[in-house]
Amino acid sequence: MFKHKHPYSPFIKADTTKLIVGTLPPPRFSTGQLLEKDVDFCYGSYYNSLWLYIDKIHNLNLRYDNSNEAVQERKQFLVVHKIGVCDIVESCERAKIDASDLGMTNIKLRNLIGYLKEFPNIRTLLFTGGNSKNGPEYFFRKHIKGHNIKLKLVSTEIPRIHQFQLGSRIIKTVSLTSASGSANRAIGSLALYQQLKNKNPDFNTFDFRVMQYQEFF
Repeated sequence: MFKHKHPYSPFIKADTTKLIVGTLPPPRFSTGQLLEKDVDFCYGSYYNSLWLYIDKIHNLNLRYDNSNEAVQERKQFLVVHKIGVCDIVESCERAKIDASDLGMTNIKLRNLIGYLKEFPNIRTLLFTGGNSKNGPEYFFRKHIKGHNIKLKLVSTEIPRIHQFQLGSRIIKTVSLTSASGSANRAIGSLALYQQLKNKNPDFNTFDFRVMQYQEFF
């Protein structure tokens, strides 16, 4: 059984207003066996395209390698745009060493509500995936049950939006389409994607995510 521990502490500043919430990076980030184009930071897997979308939206010309410069480029972007990262899973166990969310067992969650209380400027949570089993929204719903908090549906359109009250604050949650390649099939079945694809045959799942993400990044 592989003990998969999150390799990065939450990246949150005093003025952070948005928080990216995922689950865990692939096991190689915990074991230090990075690929050539991986970046040793949150969402650094070259096969998780979150930074590729952000790069496209803001024309950042980011580096994709194991260098410290690549890490600092991403941190600088987050600080300037007041965005933080706090994945909700602290650790889990895996029978098979892969990045599958469904393969996680004996899961320990981070105290995300505690971080929200500590950093009162956070008003938006950006889930990098929906409410499917062992996804970030799924775990967040489990987490808030112990705090007597419920999500209120705001919009059923993709990305689905909810909100909840924490003290005097109203915090919005946005369930973005996952940046991993495994979500491409689901995107392909969406009516909106098919409509845009019919209008422009060159339109693809990368373009769809860029279109979706740019409103929130």
